[in-house]
Amino acid sequence: MAVQPTETAVLAALSRVIEPDLRKDLVSLKMIKALETAPNLIRFTIELTTPACPLKEQIEADCRRELAKDFDNTLVEISMSARVIGQGNARDLIPNVKNVILVASGKGGVGKSTVSANLAIALAQTGAKVGLMDADIHGPSLPMMFGLQGQRPEMVGDTILPIEKYGIRTMSIGLLVDAKQAIVWRGPMVSNALRQFFTDVQWGELDYLLIDLPPGTGDIHLTLAQLLKVAGAVIVTTPQQIALADARKAAGMFRMQGIEIPVMGVIENMSWFTPIAHPDEKYYILGRGGGALLADELNVPLLGHIPLVQGIAEAADGGRPIVLDTGNPAALYYNQLAGALAQQLSIGNLT
Repeated sequence: MAVQPTETAVLAALSRVIEPDLRKDLVSLKMIKALETAPNLIRFTIELTTPACPLKEQIEADCRRELAKDFDNTLVEISMSARVIGQGNARDLIPNVKNVILVASGKGGVGKSTVSANLAIALAQTGAKVGLMDADIHGPSLPMMFGLQGQRPEMVGDTILPIEKYGIRTMSIGLLVDAKQAIVWRGPMVSNALRQFFTDVQWGELDYLLIDLPPGTGDIHLTLAQLLKVAGAVIVTTPQQIALADARKAAGMFRMQGIEIPVMGVIENMSWFTPIAHPDEKYYILGRGGGALLADELNVPLLGHIPLVQGIAEAADGGRPIVLDTGNPAALYYNQLAGALAQQLSIGNLT
């Protein structure tokens, strides 16, 4: 005769399921919600720490395996939900933003802004609430990448509403000034403008706010570190040695006393080129293994590789980032990258 499930017995079985990243069981992590039992039926929801969790299928399979050991021939219905965890912003400038993520490179020309845009959209496609702020005051690129040239954000009283497009909330100095106008500001003016991006912009509730930093290690980076509680930074580099040298400096800046922002991982952009006519071939035009080398030096994960694909640049120039083209193989790399980043954030927030 089959053993009939009870809430206590089901939770005992599920306590044997270990969350692969957090290395604790689902019950102690309070990830089991809305548990119902009936004769020959078990129904519950697994509340993930991010909708971008790349291990959801594995977690569900592990639950079914353990329940089958104790409750043979019992129907198991599992639903998935997500509640993004975060540290919040203790300095109250953006109190409803759970995780602030800085995207840095140290060097220009490595595709950091393209990575930021596609990564933000990929996170939003999982169901997360996402914002993207272009912190490059002197060379904003977000308006072109999102096809927002000539558009202006709406004002509500003395506050600014970020422009929503492709499921994310965006803000850039390029949305407030003429595209042909050179912004020749000294450091204090730049710092004041950045502060207003938080005090005067209604970001609302966000799971993730990505901030696309300018090249270098200057006033903007220091201002953000002072203004915000940052969950972490990611470093974008190409495999090229000259890019790695500047990426090391960017990572070193985040680890300086008084800044101390955790580096969550490295993203290697322009990793290889594959000709359309020969999809199985890879040509390492800018070198090979640079991102992995940097990640090892910093003792952080290599979050992913992005190949050198002509369509990525064309999509960015056309105002529609390539991750929106779900049939394009390049979109898969950004989706995987979003999962890896969300995974590292969850680990950092729960450990």
